[in-house]
Amino acid sequence: CVSCFSKPACVIVKHANPCGVSVAKDVIEAYCGAFKTDPSSAFGGIIAFNREINHKAAELILQKQFLEVLIAPSFTDKAKGILRSKENIRVLEIGAIENNPREQHDFKRVHGGLLIQNKDIKQVSLEDLQIVSEKNPTPSQFDDLIFAWTVAKFVKSNAIVYVKNKQTIGIGAGQMSRVISAEIANLKAKEEGLEVKGAVMASDAFFPFRDGIDKAASSGIASIIQPGGSIRDEEV
Repeated sequence: CVSCFSKPACVIVKHANPCGVSVAKDVIEAYCGAFKTDPSSAFGGIIAFNREINHKAAELILQKQFLEVLIAPSFTDKAKGILRSKENIRVLEIGAIENNPREQHDFKRVHGGLLIQNKDIKQVSLEDLQIVSEKNPTPSQFDDLIFAWTVAKFVKSNAIVYVKNKQTIGIGAGQMSRVISAEIANLKAKEEGLEVKGAVMASDAFFPFRDGIDKAASSGIASIIQPGGSIRDEEV
């Protein structure tokens, strides 16, 4: 997920789902934005960056939370010294991150064999979007919609992602009902005192009914990105 962003980004992962994602001017601001989404879930999580970690960032992370794994392209020597003080942290220095690599494959074990398939590396651009409402998103909403859609790709379905100013403010993951995922995203935002009004929402699949849209509207969501394909698309 963090490799999809060209600007400084932080992704906090818990139980294989991102629980906080943010893009900002530097790694400290990106971390603070990602952590703010869901501090309780961030506890004991995996934190990934797409920029070098310096001693200030290392100190702040250790000050704010307990973590299991810290991943970044590189770490300054001073940062490594600080991180060594916590012997149970796994620090992974992974080198330069290629943004949206062209050739990747997914490998999955299946009964009696191995499935090899192309990895989903497509990234949506503004040119790919179709506006189906009478009201057009604002330029800042378009930026947030693209950001939310990128994050939703890495959230287990049914996935709902609330975003404001390139920071996740609520994530609903892995629910059998898309409406419940939306309710969880809204609940997470309210729990942390994050403002939903004017935020955008991404859904990883179409809305089969309008109830998910109604729920989003009542929560304050101003713009939505979703793939469509429901027989009720017109109503949605």
